[in-house]
Amino acid sequence: MISTPVCDFVRDYAASAPVRLHMPGHKGRGILGCESLDITEIRGADDLYHPEGILARSEENASRLFGCRTVYSAEGSSLAIRAMLYLAYTRSGCKGKCLAGRNAHKSFLHTAVLLDFPISWLWAGDSYLSCPVTAETVEAAILEEKEKPFAVYLTSPDYLGNLAPVGEIASVCHRHGVPLLVDNAHGAYLKFLPRSLHPMDLGADLCSDSAHKTLPVLTGGAYLHMGPDWTAEEAKAAMALFGSTSPSWLILQSLDGANPLLERLPGDIAALAPHIAALKGALLAHGFALVGAEPLKITVHAAKFGYSGEEMAEMLEKQGIYCEFADGDFLVLMLTPRNTPEELDRLRAVLCALPRGARQEMPPIALARPKAACTPRQAAFAPRETIPVENSLGRILALANVSCPPAVPIVMCGEEIDEAAQEALRRCGIEEVTVIKASPSGVAAMQQKVGLARRSRT
Repeated sequence: MISTPVCDFVRDYAASAPVRLHMPGHKGRGILGCESLDITEIRGADDLYHPEGILARSEENASRLFGCRTVYSAEGSSLAIRAMLYLAYTRSGCKGKCLAGRNAHKSFLHTAVLLDFPISWLWAGDSYLSCPVTAETVEAAILEEKEKPFAVYLTSPDYLGNLAPVGEIASVCHRHGVPLLVDNAHGAYLKFLPRSLHPMDLGADLCSDSAHKTLPVLTGGAYLHMGPDWTAEEAKAAMALFGSTSPSWLILQSLDGANPLLERLPGDIAALAPHIAALKGALLAHGFALVGAEPLKITVHAAKFGYSGEEMAEMLEKQGIYCEFADGDFLVLMLTPRNTPEELDRLRAVLCALPRGARQEMPPIALARPKAACTPRQAAFAPRETIPVENSLGRILALANVSCPPAVPIVMCGEEIDEAAQEALRRCGIEEVTVIKASPSGVAAMQQKVGLARRSRT
């Protein structure tokens, strides 16, 4: 049985009825009921960024479970993403570009703002939520660069449940001496399938997992995984640059307490698998189109059944069922072994009772390919203003203020908003954008430029 040193220490401390003359200010008493377990770095505890005691032992347990060096984040995959990009960029001597799938989470873009590294986007598919790049696509992109890229960056699984061919892409990257970084936020559980599909087992060099998304961990718990070319000390130093000096000990206990559960997770997934298969079979038989290959995610192409994803989500909510994400086209449902077969039966009963809708399927949102006018950092630090989308043609995006979920920017900081980008923003329900502030003469010049471009096309 895997030990839980962090949980054990905190519970023993709370049970001793201590006089708390340290942070936090609630002193173990509060309105949530969990405050007695919420501590700080008291004697006997540990320092997340310089672990030598209970946190070090807990991370060793996680490392054994994942089969690679693994460290904790109490600030989600966002912190892990910032750290692994820093590690790769500084290892290169801050040279070269990052080749990144266009469906990158906004935390990737924010890291580019902070570190000021250049990006070459990998384009594939016709959706801003998916970027089905192949090994051939990646190799061609590497060869096109004048200077060796400092990293290839993929998001897999994506929000819709599509899996990239990580193993094939890893082989290409390693042949060219380029590290492969994977945002595996939605796929921590992939390690515990009958045949692991986890990026680290497929050849990734660095990988971030949002433990809280698919494992029994509190929101904000995450992992940074490293291949043999990286050390935990390097990772900790990188995370300390971007992370809070007051990580949540509730989250750290959750990561620690999950380790014994992960040991049993393969059996739990195997037990749930036939119920998921039966659910998917019933949905297909009812006429639903399903998207993606991720085993524990069901993505319904609602538009093909005559509904928007938002409409279908609202119908489910009336029955007490809440989805992960919905937009005009898709309904995303995330499952784990913590969902019961009875809950899956309830979902099946509600969805399979829906008649085919009358809504006409709209063409997919066109994937805009706006031109970069400046770097993400230059855009983010420029004077800015917020304007309606309808007035944004020709303007340069300053901040990618997209909501989460899915937190995938349609336009990136520093890119010029063209007509395709405008339409995509509208289709996604975005009414305002934050753009670089321009002088009246500058705005007039942009409008003239846009007008000339329109006339040249007609």
